[in-house]
Amino acid sequence: MSSIGPTADAGDDTAGRAGGGARAPRVGAVSVRRSGTVLALVALAALIPLLGPPVVLRGTGEAAAPGAGGIALLRTVLFAAVCVSAGEVFVARLARRVPGAPHEDVPRGWAPAAAAAGFVAALGLASVVATGNLVPRSLADMDIGGLYQSRDGALALLEVNAFVVLGLCALSRRPVTQVWPLAAIAVAEALRAHPVTERSPLVGSGLTLVHVTCAVLWAGGLLYVLRTMLRWRHTAPGEGAALLGLYARVAAVLLAAITATGVWSTLRRMPPGTVLDQLTTTAYGRTLVAKVLLVVAVAVLALWARRRLHRAADPLTAYSPARAEVVVLGLVVAVSALLTAVPVPIRW
Repeated sequence: MSSIGPTADAGDDTAGRAGGGARAPRVGAVSVRRSGTVLALVALAALIPLLGPPVVLRGTGEAAAPGAGGIALLRTVLFAAVCVSAGEVFVARLARRVPGAPHEDVPRGWAPAAAAAGFVAALGLASVVATGNLVPRSLADMDIGGLYQSRDGALALLEVNAFVVLGLCALSRRPVTQVWPLAAIAVAEALRAHPVTERSPLVGSGLTLVHVTCAVLWAGGLLYVLRTMLRWRHTAPGEGAALLGLYARVAAVLLAAITATGVWSTLRRMPPGTVLDQLTTTAYGRTLVAKVLLVVAVAVLALWARRRLHRAADPLTAYSPARAEVVVLGLVVAVSALLTAVPVPIRW
């Protein structure tokens, strides 16, 4: 997102040449400022999982799992990697439905780098499982062979291997094949979140699978739509606005599915009679409240962007609220990762 903005268009280049090159420092200053903003947002997203566990656990009487902050950070990276890759596949398919869109002129894919980051995160999480869900101090602490003998270990290995395949698919001539390793990661996450000791674990896994799938398409899709709009801002601005409008219609369905599965999953973990109490007295409940507030903010920004898209004289003015929306979605990803690292108040 550091390259967002209109300062580098052809008109500005002409003005810079007419002014004897005086424009260049301004463009450089804008680039530096934007890069600093991106770094600040990344740092904030990293602080949420790192510092979140002690904050949400304070006064609840619950104990944090060993290395909860580090595990939440690894899951943030893993979720973000899936969002980036899934978003690129999703939007590439949407763009084919936009008449006149320059399909060959698309932003450079971030999927290979995302797959590499996801692989490192999945490997770190697998090392924790290999140490009995403890933070490994050395290689001797890890029982690598034991990963094949437990359900959690097998799921962790599945995710590690899926990210390897994801990277290879992203570099291949058919990047659409990324959908298969992405599906494997989503299924692994859904199964991991619901151990067999739960009542009706397959129902919980199904809800989580739908929730995760819709969430990564929503967040990753918007990121790639904005990158594509930026790429087309001079060559095909109308098609860029049309792509955002098409995404917005699909995003409305995704939000409805996310809301429905989220509420259902919450009621499975927190019976209706205890929800209000647990939202304030448990770490899981407090984190869930933070996530809901962020999602509400995202929904407001999405409505603002859609209003501008349909009613403003220049539909491309929808870019600004959509850009803010993707930033808040990044925070939602970090809080969602934190949600997986705090104790779950399962009361069957």
